[in-house]
Amino acid sequence: MKKSNGYIKLFLLGLFLITSAISNSQDAVHNFGNLQFHGTAAVGFHIDVIDDGIFDQNSGLTGFYGTNRMTISGTSNPVFEDLEVVVQNGLFLETWVGIRNNTNFVMGDVLTSRNNSNSYLNFIDSSFYIGSGNLTHVDGYAAGTNKELITFPVGDGERIRPLTLTSNGINDLTKCAYFFEDPNNPLSLSGQFSTDNKDFDDLQISELEFWRLESNQPSVINITWDVNSNANLLAESTENLLIVGWSKSQSRWERLGNSSVSGNLQNGNITSDSFIPNEYEIITLGGTDDLLEPFTVLELDNYFLTPNDDGVNDFLLIDGIENVPNNLLNIYNRYGILVYSKLNYANEFRGKSNRNSVISRDSGLSSGIYFYVLTVNDTREKFQGYLYISD
Repeated sequence: MKKSNGYIKLFLLGLFLITSAISNSQDAVHNFGNLQFHGTAAVGFHIDVIDDGIFDQNSGLTGFYGTNRMTISGTSNPVFEDLEVVVQNGLFLETWVGIRNNTNFVMGDVLTSRNNSNSYLNFIDSSFYIGSGNLTHVDGYAAGTNKELITFPVGDGERIRPLTLTSNGINDLTKCAYFFEDPNNPLSLSGQFSTDNKDFDDLQISELEFWRLESNQPSVINITWDVNSNANLLAESTENLLIVGWSKSQSRWERLGNSSVSGNLQNGNITSDSFIPNEYEIITLGGTDDLLEPFTVLELDNYFLTPNDDGVNDFLLIDGIENVPNNLLNIYNRYGILVYSKLNYANEFRGKSNRNSVISRDSGLSSGIYFYVLTVNDTREKFQGYLYISD
């Protein structure tokens, strides 16, 4: 290793890297070649990374560690198998970065620009994340590649404000960011989305926050509210809350429904009806003074599942489900955690989770009792019951 004229030249496995001084006296690893981490490699970066070469076939664990803000930039896009983030003042992405397996949020946020969605943390295929929270999330854009269901770990500052997307098909690429801004005069986006322009006069729209979501698939979304959302300004009860979106074609706010809602006016979550996100510029929480037509709740059969591929009780068979295509199936474990969600369910559940936020997609669920809710939007009915899974 030879140091000359302020540069350190490294020759690693025949790959050409340069560590160069940058304006704040911090060094940066600059990749011009074909860099690859193999097998069970564990590589930690304590300085910025500039990727202008090929850096997308990595195995093992790649970590970013430091107290000062760190940056990943360049003309190419690094893709890691496992990523660990321990950067006290945040890891800033000036390009998109892909993850093929697990992201571990330990300390600090992953940061991106909100002015455009070209830089993002991309969860690819069956990848997932752990450790997200108010101080450890994506402060900007998160994305998913080849995903039908994803919970985006997005937020702003010291608040995580996740959005769960359940699509009717696989998304080639879907993106989401959260904005703690007034949609009438947003700081990060060029447009203005007047809360006076709406499809019904009695519609109330949040002037405190919104999400931007990209997906071309028919989907339902779930968002939450907290005490900072001031949901009490939008409705007198949770039953009057709903999700609303700014229509690109109509240039107005429109209702996106509330197929389910839980919690109180201080904290809760709400699920939309089916819509195509790309038809709406931004999405937020709304409400109405008129009582929404309530859902009728009916008890359905309890089921026994033994997903061992012996041809008997291998999947959850709901008779007649093919006659109600506009449905949503949610399955919860005994602690109330959602472990499976499917828009337009058609008897596909075989005892495996499709949730990516906590456990790996397609992970077999443990034996025990589960609770399911089947929502039929066309008839405004909810069917519920219990499901027992055995090995």
